[in-house]
Amino acid sequence: MRVIEIPEPTRLADYESWPDLSLGVRLLRDEASRLVPLLDGRRVWMINSTASGGGVAEMMPRLISLLREVGVDTRWGVLESGEPGFFELTKRIHDLIHDSGKPELSASERELFVRINRENFDALRSFLLPGDLVVIHDPQPAPLAAMVRTELGNRVIWRCHIGLDRETERTRLVWEFLREFVSLADHAIFSVPDYIPRFLRGRSSIIHPAIDPLSPKNRYFSPRKLQGILCNSRLATEHAPVLHPPYRHPALRLAASGEWLPANEPEEIGLLFRPMVTQVSRWDRLKGFEPLLDALILLKQKAGRRGLSREHDRRLKIVRFILAGPNPGSVADDPGGKELLESLSRRWLELEPALQADIALLALPMASRSENAYMVNAIQRCSSIVVQNSIEEGFGLTVTEAMWKRVAVLGSRAAGIRQQIRDGVDGMLIGDPTNPAELADALDQLLVDPSRRGHLAGNAQRRVFDEFLIFSQVRSWLRTLVSVARANGLADRPRRPAG
Repeated sequence: MRVIEIPEPTRLADYESWPDLSLGVRLLRDEASRLVPLLDGRRVWMINSTASGGGVAEMMPRLISLLREVGVDTRWGVLESGEPGFFELTKRIHDLIHDSGKPELSASERELFVRINRENFDALRSFLLPGDLVVIHDPQPAPLAAMVRTELGNRVIWRCHIGLDRETERTRLVWEFLREFVSLADHAIFSVPDYIPRFLRGRSSIIHPAIDPLSPKNRYFSPRKLQGILCNSRLATEHAPVLHPPYRHPALRLAASGEWLPANEPEEIGLLFRPMVTQVSRWDRLKGFEPLLDALILLKQKAGRRGLSREHDRRLKIVRFILAGPNPGSVADDPGGKELLESLSRRWLELEPALQADIALLALPMASRSENAYMVNAIQRCSSIVVQNSIEEGFGLTVTEAMWKRVAVLGSRAAGIRQQIRDGVDGMLIGDPTNPAELADALDQLLVDPSRRGHLAGNAQRRVFDEFLIFSQVRSWLRTLVSVARANGLADRPRRPAG
């Protein structure tokens, strides 16, 4: 178990300086003043599987920082394991929850699952104090929920960020596998009501994931700052001096030679000039990268057809596409990422040179979380359309991020995405993310109509402001923590009336 130190956080006062965020801060301060005293100084531990890569790791520093600022002593622990087989197993568990993969989990796999978590528990127990509240995130550390509750007596919340909105042979098997561990938690939290398994109904609540509007991935950039980030990360070429030196680890782009070169070689992608369609996600088959690649090829082939307006024909000829994800070797709990990226790379290398020039496969470095976030932010802000073609999606913060940036979003109807996008109101949803022809047609509809894209993007930004910013998430966490603490007699003072 590794305890993660949070770097210098953004303070609530920083948010208050932005007029459009001050209301969210005020509501959070008011609720915290009533609820935090009921925790009576108890600490909260957040435990997950990795400190970088994926939405959970990205949201953790800001969530913890704001909980601390409103008065909740919150710590962050991350699983450690030197056995690649452990994360291969937990990736299989993740896939089974999403109804993918071979529906088998053996006794030896259960032994590995428990053993690695036992090793982490032995380290965690030296940090815990009586009365600490422990929040276990997702399946990877699920056995810790049972160990902490039964052996130490601390109250435990299991927070599951993934799920499926239907029951299948695979999901029944994997939930039965996890049941002995997570059923011992005092409370469970899910992102979507449809994800709650039968045995946890009545003991679970919903907290939507949320984004931090001032984080490096979501904050507003001036045009000069945006250009500087593109140049520093080698996503663009310097045509004039920029203030800061290049990043040590640039964004990499697959070249026709099969090498991974800085992303502005042999030429710029054209982020500031061309129409751009982008998907940024972890390299995961459930993110729908493969059918999306086929759809982008189909869309390019529509250029020059009869009946197109001159402007739209020009748009289809110059539009470029970005499929981007983290350097897969930098995400410890995602051993399948490298395999998928290699598969996409082989497919890309088979394309004719003109298509290779118009479809960029990018590997974004994770050596610096802030630099990686700046790259993602800049790419999304330069996009005409952001796609999230997930076959299954726990929630999909990449959707939330793009909506906040006032970019038109095309998403699948995966449960987490349709919680955010109302089709035709905040974005556009497709019926079958595995159908390249449907994807290409939907993208064509959005590209042809800039005014529609602008209308959807404006609605999307307002929806995120109302529902999916971190202030409302922290308020929900405070209510849940107090509820669990009071059930244990840890915070039994009456709640003061509002006002």
